[in-house]
Amino acid sequence: QVQLVESGGGLVQAGGSLRLSCAASGSIFSINAMGWYRQAPGKQRELVAAITSGGSTNYADSVKGRFTISRDNAKNTVYLQMNSLKPEDTAVYYCNADLRPRMSSPRMAYWGKGTLLTVSS
Repeated sequence: QVQLVESGGGLVQAGGSLRLSCAASGSIFSINAMGWYRQAPGKQRELVAAITSGGSTNYADSVKGRFTISRDNAKNTVYLQMNSLKPEDTAVYYCNADLRPRMSSPRMAYWGKGTLLTVSS
């Protein structure tokens, strides 16, 4: 069984910073891309940032220059450093991993349960 556990959400004032972490554990053969998505109330879930196993990154236009995604492959952990936070960043942030549980398994997408970020104005 594979688990993704996020941590680091909370309440922060506009202009502040916060770092999210997500650790993948359990039966894992290999992890390809890892990423962060978010879902604000009444809106669809959207990609925030993603990073491949080789370190290539991709960001939503709304967070470019403010957020930085990174990962520690040895720890199966992905981070999201968020700076210059805005009230519109308020959302539940979900961790996602594209991984193979076993060598014989196909690649599958796994999700964490989410962590809430609230940015006050």
